[in-house]
Amino acid sequence: MNVIARLLGPAVLLVCAAPVLAAQAPDGAALYREHCKECHGAAGRPPKTARDKYKDIKALDAELLAPRSDDSLLVVLQKGVKDGKEMKSFKEKMTPEEMAAVVKYVRTRFGAAGASADQSP
Repeated sequence: MNVIARLLGPAVLLVCAAPVLAAQAPDGAALYREHCKECHGAAGRPPKTARDKYKDIKALDAELLAPRSDDSLLVVLQKGVKDGKEMKSFKEKMTPEEMAAVVKYVRTRFGAAGASADQSP
């Protein structure tokens, strides 16, 4: 009986904690709207104001996303593009978990959801 209680106790705790842990996962869509939408647009297409300001800004579509790994997209969020001149770093504004949630959202919302983190950039 004591062995069963020791085994079931942690399992029950994990089952009960799972909804709470899931509720605390970063919301990639909300983070995208807050940090990315202004330049990359609601549909992944940069608005004219962003295209005028950043000549090399790209649309977030399958053509851009498919050949890139999740890790390479995370590096862009962490370091920016062209020393922050074309895109600023978000390492001071988002946690690594939040950045990963944005990458997941961008992949599912704008295409190339099948690319994995272990593909080369």
